[in-house]
Amino acid sequence: MELEVRHLRALCAIADAGSLHKAARQLGMSQPSLTTQLRRIENSLGAELFSRERTGCRPTLLGHSVLSRARPLVAGMAVLVSEARAAADRSAGPRLRIGSTASRALAGWLRRLRERLPGTDISLQMDVSANALLRQVAGGGLDVAFVHEVEGCPLRVPAGLDRRVLVEREPQFISLARDHPAAGSQIVELSDLAADRWMIDPTVDGEWDGLRRVLGAAGLNPPVLHGDYLTASSLIAVGEAIAPCQPTSVPREDMVVRPLRDDPLGVRLLLFSRPGAYEGAGIAGVGTGAGAGAGTDAGADGDGPGGAEVYADLEAAYREAALQAVVYRQWLMRNKSPLLHAPAA
Repeated sequence: MELEVRHLRALCAIADAGSLHKAARQLGMSQPSLTTQLRRIENSLGAELFSRERTGCRPTLLGHSVLSRARPLVAGMAVLVSEARAAADRSAGPRLRIGSTASRALAGWLRRLRERLPGTDISLQMDVSANALLRQVAGGGLDVAFVHEVEGCPLRVPAGLDRRVLVEREPQFISLARDHPAAGSQIVELSDLAADRWMIDPTVDGEWDGLRRVLGAAGLNPPVLHGDYLTASSLIAVGEAIAPCQPTSVPREDMVVRPLRDDPLGVRLLLFSRPGAYEGAGIAGVGTGAGAGAGTDAGADGDGPGGAEVYADLEAAYREAALQAVVYRQWLMRNKSPLLHAPAA
């Protein structure tokens, strides 16, 4: 078998993810297919590149050697593709390709962008993996990505991306059945949830590690279910599970959303873009100054022409979603958050 760039990309994904399961998800393929591909690569080279352990995959000595040569080749191909796409974009007309993890701010953000850029083709790609979205921005597949970073689990940010911080620390609330014993409290004690089954989506970057860290620090070891959050909603409603949720979540009739005492779970909301990404979106104006929202980079990180406008629309959309969520609005008032006040024009 002759090695191709896709094989090298798979090896890098396995090394970065630390497991075949996570790497397969990031590559958009099944784990058995990736396992078979890795076996063929190793057979063609005559030795194992990764040692399979209970906790995941680790590169062997040969694996480290191969990866040291593979990464520059994969990066070079990404640059080639990015430059080719950029050239095609300039001839195809203005467009803005947005990637995002789940957020209730998305609808308002897209509405504002379409009003600001009536002649621009605006597309949206959703993914539970923030790291996967950042790789696409770096590789030229996306122009901008709105993602969350779980506290204590930093994202793997490719070199060269511009960054703005939308919210330095967004508290994560808890979603409970309406008849849960703790649902009557305005603020829930973590210890009151020790006997509950927690549900977490292990494919969301950092989510399980962040929750495990917080539970461990509290001396709790509750049963944990793994699954997607659509399934979680069904289980939560009938009292079979509880789950962390974004504070902007709007509860259903059979569920409630509550903050946790002292807000032990938190994420940082970030907007990433490629340098010059906004130039192809038909955005006029230049701005790299920080906005007046929940938390910006205050000039620490820049972004190119038009970046301030795109950020301002996202900031306004997030504020709108935050104030519409009654429980979050009450939390913001208790904590005297600057989100309660729109920035000066």
